[in-house]
Amino acid sequence: MNTKIIKTSQVKPNPNNPRLIKDSKFKQLVKSIQDFPEMLNLRPIVVDENNIVLGGNMRLKACIEAGLKDVPIIVASELTEEQQKQFIIKDNIGYGEWDWEVLANEYEAQDLSEWGLDVWQQPSEVDYSLLDEEDLSGELADMADGVKKAIQIEFEPSHYDEAVALVKFWRERGAYVGYMIMQYLKEEKDKL
Repeated sequence: MNTKIIKTSQVKPNPNNPRLIKDSKFKQLVKSIQDFPEMLNLRPIVVDENNIVLGGNMRLKACIEAGLKDVPIIVASELTEEQQKQFIIKDNIGYGEWDWEVLANEYEAQDLSEWGLDVWQQPSEVDYSLLDEEDLSGELADMADGVKKAIQIEFEPSHYDEAVALVKFWRERGAYVGYMIMQYLKEEKDKL
């Protein structure tokens, strides 16, 4: 398979692609393409023989938004209809997990945020006022943009100091600890 460059207008979005990127995430994608368009050559849009997108629907939309007139594509004409459907889904699944230590020690939180990685947030705007509230629906609806809410997590006395030290370690590195915990809990739930 060879990469070729064609007019953006010749590539057709796939109406059956279930993956969406909206709002601020989409704006980040547009910005990343504007800042680093060479990345598209390394990860071209994958299309079928009719130039319908199999992989890169949102990249195509972001390229159009960014004003690109041409895009690199790979034509995957040898795929069966079933393989095309599989590709659409598998291309959008995020396998693997982040190595938190490498992220914390080798990357700047500001860069990661600008590149679209959600795991890093500055902990300066955390509102701890709702600890132990049972019905948060009203308060959550009234939340100001960008302000995180806190919940209480119970620890055995023998684990408390270690938990405090770990949370402090990650907060000092600008980590969004709540997201890290949520991701871990989701992964453990999926194992059940």
